[in-house]
Order: sequence, then C-alpha cells, then structure tokens
Amino acid sequence: MTRLRFATLGSGSRGNATIVACGRTVVLMDCGFAVNETLRRLALLDLCGEALSAIVVTHEHGDHMGGVARLARRFKLPVWLTAGTYRGGGAPKLPDVRLFNPHEAFAIGDVAIQPYPVPHDAREPCQFVFSDGDQRLGVLSDAGHVTPHMRRCLDRLDALILEFNHDPQLLAAGPYPPELQARVGGQLGHLNNHQAVELLEAVDRQALQHLIAGHISEKNNTPTHVRRTVAARLPAEAAGMTLAPQDEGLGWHELRRHG
Repeated sequence: MTRLRFATLGSGSRGNATIVACGRTVVLMDCGFAVNETLRRLALLDLCGEALSAIVVTHEHGDHMGGVARLARRFKLPVWLTAGTYRGGGAPKLPDVRLFNPHEAFAIGDVAIQPYPVPHDAREPCQFVFSDGDQRLGVLSDAGHVTPHMRRCLDRLDALILEFNHDPQLLAAGPYPPELQARVGGQLGHLNNHQAVELLEAVDRQALQHLIAGHISEKNNTPTHVRRTVAARLPAEAAGMTLAPQDEGLGWHELRRHG
C-alpha cells in the first residue's frame, strides 16, 4: 500500500511550497515561486505540473501565494483556501475555487486534510494536518504564538514541519527596522526558536518519525542557533532533526506505517 510522503520545494521568506503525496494524489501546499521555478523544483522530485491534484493555501502573503494563480491556471488546478485568504489575496482569478472552513476537515483524493487557524497578520490564515488514515503529517508556520487548539491539532504526529523563524537576540540586533522587528516577533508574527521548542515539549512525540525545521530566517537566525536551542532541551530530537533549506528544497520523506 502506498505510504504518505512529503517534500519541500523551498522554505523561507523568498518562497514556500510543500508537496504531500499518497497514492495518485499529489497536493501542493502553497506556492511562493514563479511558475518556471516551481516546475524546475518539481522536476528535482521527479514531478511535473500535470502530476499535481490540487493546491491548498495557508494565507495570502506573497511568499506563500505569489505563484498560486498562474500555476493553477496553467494546469487547471483546483485551489483550496479560506474565504478570508481568497479575499485577502484580492480574489485572484482561479480556474476552480474551493473555499473551506478552517475548523472543518476535507479530503483531496487519498489525502485527508484537517486545517486549523493560526495567529498571523493575514486575513484568515490556517495551517494543515495531512493524513492517509494511518499516518499524520503536521505543518506549522507563520504563527506569532501557539494556542491550546494548535497544540491539540499537532499532538501525536508521525511527522512535523515546524517553523523556527528567528532567534530573538539576532532579530533585535539584526538589519530590520524597529517596526518590522516588532511585527516578526509579535503575537501575529513568526515563531522563534524557543517557542518552537516549547511546542515540541508540550506535545506527545512518541510516534514522531520526521522533524523538519522550516521557514528559518536568513537574516535573523542560523542553522547553528536552531540546533543549539533544540539540543539544549530536547537532545534526541535535535539529533534527528532536518533543516528545510530555502534554495534547493528538501527531498522526499516517507512515513512508515503503524503496526
């Protein structure tokens, strides 16, 4: 039986896209790259635009939604997004709009999807937990803090792509002007390294096969800071953690079935 697997095309402020696949279903979560760049990165995973089943969108910011409309039109793909994200993105011309409630699960082919709302400075942002009915992959990015509902949604996962956006000290000493520092580090901004570790400590990780650190700031964080922060409190998780790069993407990760 085909297993749930995932990969990233890129993760960071210059563009985000994640692939989740099971059986004949290939879902693209977000697309912050131009069409030709998206196709180039898909080819590295032995995929083409025609292989995609649908696009799901977390929120309307350009590094997540900038390439969605053109890619969807070119390959006639349905696009799933909240009503707020659709309006916040200017109601782009899409070939097939599928609006969903961020509290209600839906399915695309062989992939079940549970969205959940997150605190971010967008119109109606959400993140997702993907499942084939046995394994669960959670994604959390672009959130200023972690709510109890978010912790419940991300409990007992088999894989997690988790934002480690910035180190607070590097952000404070970095090149961003004060207003941008306040936005990034605020309650509707992005998770810092310590917040991400606190989330990991709060959830059941016994089934966790893959931990991916994503959306790492190139100006306000470093891989060393990410690994050091995790290792100080969760050494076992630090040893097995993978960092998702911005430029070349991250190859396929497959989930083992239970039992």
